[in-house]
Amino acid sequence: MQLSFRLQNMKSLLAFLCAAALTTQAVTTTPPNIVLVMADDQGWGDMAYNGHPQVKTPNFDAMAKAGVRFDQFHAAAPVCSPTRGSVMTGRTPNRYGVFSWGHPIRPQEITVAEALKPVGYRTGHFGKWHLGSVQKASAVSPGGCGFDHWVSAPNFFDLDPILSVNGKATQFKGDSSDVTAAVAIDFIRECAKEKKPFLAVVWFGSPHAPHKALEADAALYEGLPKAQQHFYGEITAMDRAFGRLRDELRTLDIERDTVLWYCSDNGALPKIGSSGGRRGNKGKIYEGGLLVPALLEWPAQFAEPKVVNTPCVTSDILPTLLDIVDAKPEKAPLLDGISLLPVLKGEVKKRTQPMGFWDNGAKGIGTPSDVWMSDLLAAQARGEEPNDPLRLAAEAGKIGEPVPLNKFPGHSAWLDWPWKLHRIENKKTGDVDWELYDLSADPDESRVLFAEQPERVPQMQEALENWLESVARSLNGEDYK
Repeated sequence: MQLSFRLQNMKSLLAFLCAAALTTQAVTTTPPNIVLVMADDQGWGDMAYNGHPQVKTPNFDAMAKAGVRFDQFHAAAPVCSPTRGSVMTGRTPNRYGVFSWGHPIRPQEITVAEALKPVGYRTGHFGKWHLGSVQKASAVSPGGCGFDHWVSAPNFFDLDPILSVNGKATQFKGDSSDVTAAVAIDFIRECAKEKKPFLAVVWFGSPHAPHKALEADAALYEGLPKAQQHFYGEITAMDRAFGRLRDELRTLDIERDTVLWYCSDNGALPKIGSSGGRRGNKGKIYEGGLLVPALLEWPAQFAEPKVVNTPCVTSDILPTLLDIVDAKPEKAPLLDGISLLPVLKGEVKKRTQPMGFWDNGAKGIGTPSDVWMSDLLAAQARGEEPNDPLRLAAEAGKIGEPVPLNKFPGHSAWLDWPWKLHRIENKKTGDVDWELYDLSADPDESRVLFAEQPERVPQMQEALENWLESVARSLNGEDYK
């Protein structure tokens, strides 16, 4: 079973790499610039264009109207750090130990920055990192993961943030989203002046709690409870910052040859966020915890607006970009994502490979950005550099004791549209419960159809458990041998 699964995936990877060159020649002759933007805790329904009755998102709405709107786009995990790891690697995060928030990426992984640099890209990271350290000495700082220039925070950040500029703590003033966009724009201007293709990863720290909007942004929602004023105000500030970023591409006359891709890192916050009526929220493997808003623009190739209803996932971002630029990393690992170019070009509508999700129940690791960055600023002012192993993520990359290949605790799921199979294993007893839903008829996952699908269920169960075993093998370090 395992050999068959691995052979199938290696064939898929080889086919993907071979097809990339042919596809890219048909799509572009000039490497496009790439801007990857991500929100922190924005649910699918936290957008005016998705029907939210109160939140104001005019810039996102404009892009949704003019570009590509993904209506079935999923985060690879229901919390932040794992999803960010999937964008970096094209792989499901449990393969390399990013189980929950604050878990660092393994330095053995090949990131999107490391994959694009050999084909001529300058690389920059701006905003929330949350995949390791933002100290220069760390192997899992943005610099250690392939970024030439970075202005980053170890976690979410709010007004007047202290950010790490290539390892040096620096005080900034203003709304966190405005600050993030401004430093990214500086990088983009420099690259445009030098006529260098670039990758800019712009990860906002909003609208993560606690919500602290500028007074002017909160005032837009006067009359609502204070909590909502500040939550919606943060989203509107992020929308404004995103609009400035998008407008700058036009000012520099590079928008046609730039891939601008936006999404969130997980589903809606409980109580205050909107999942668009889907079951669950942040932290859950149900659609409310995974489905996120997502938009893409690349005017040179997709001049007309379109809506993509094919299920997609953040792990698809890296293979899609590799396909676009014809990049072939050495020692390419097994990928969980697929190139979305055939979907974007309208050549296919059905996803060619199901999507797996797995929350194994591991606890998050606290990474208080404001405290750590204040400490770093003060220490560096004294001519010191903190060497706390936790803040340096010193254990990142260490392969622990092998995990079993036949036990998969926690909540996992296999999405083979329109069917979604859930596997819920009790960590203490090992008992497994199964749930099956037809998302096309039941998007809020309320009607279990397990008994009604006697032929479909065993096939999906086998596929999911094969995938889980493969993920466990990766976690045990087999991909690095």
